[in-house]
Amino acid sequence: MNVQFKKGVLNLCVLALLEQEDRYGYELVQKISGQIAISEGSVYPLLRRLTKEGYFTTYLKESTEGPPRKYYQLTEEGRAYLQEQLSEWRKFTDGVNALLKESVRND
Repeated sequence: MNVQFKKGVLNLCVLALLEQEDRYGYELVQKISGQIAISEGSVYPLLRRLTKEGYFTTYLKESTEGPPRKYYQLTEEGRAYLQEQLSEWRKFTDGVNALLKESVRND
């Protein structure tokens, strides 16, 4: 899949997954990479940026498999941002799908 496509939707995927439940970084990577081929290194800078922008808070939670894990939790501001992103995504995909449908009819 095109790298630019992935970069554009990774933000939305992370927000959507954190709306469901708090998760730690590697868990997010595993969940996303089950559907989209991504590198682990693409998620962590995104998590840092979105945390800095106030969309996530973090906390440490003990793990039975090693050191405590840093969990990410969506803030109210993050929930509002997710809704904005979802609205933009739907408008974008509706427009692309309409153009593709038109293109297929003209072939």
